[in-house]
Amino acid sequence: MALETLLDGQAAALTQKAIDLALTGDIAALRLCLDRILPPRKDRPVSFTLPPINSAQDAAAVVSAILAAVASGELTPADAAEIGKLIDSYVKAFETAELAERLERLERMTSK
Repeated sequence: MALETLLDGQAAALTQKAIDLALTGDIAALRLCLDRILPPRKDRPVSFTLPPINSAQDAAAVVSAILAAVASGELTPADAAEIGKLIDSYVKAFETAELAERLERLERMTSK
């Protein structure tokens, strides 16, 4: 018999029991309840110097800065990977906007 079947319909009673135990000072139950109210953060803010990004070409300088921050220990490789995803999204958005602008200019030129 699956555990889900055994617990089926008992969620409210189990939740109340955990709350009751937490209120009586059971540290494990208290931790469980608090983790549900305010889950532990999985990430944290990072602060490091990042060159300005004004064009898709600036992305190379930014990636170099990110790699330097990893090499110096300012950023973890995981943080750098997440920041890299943001840079990639920015570059794609910039390129899309740039292509749309170029297309509009071409359409204006051909409609005259």
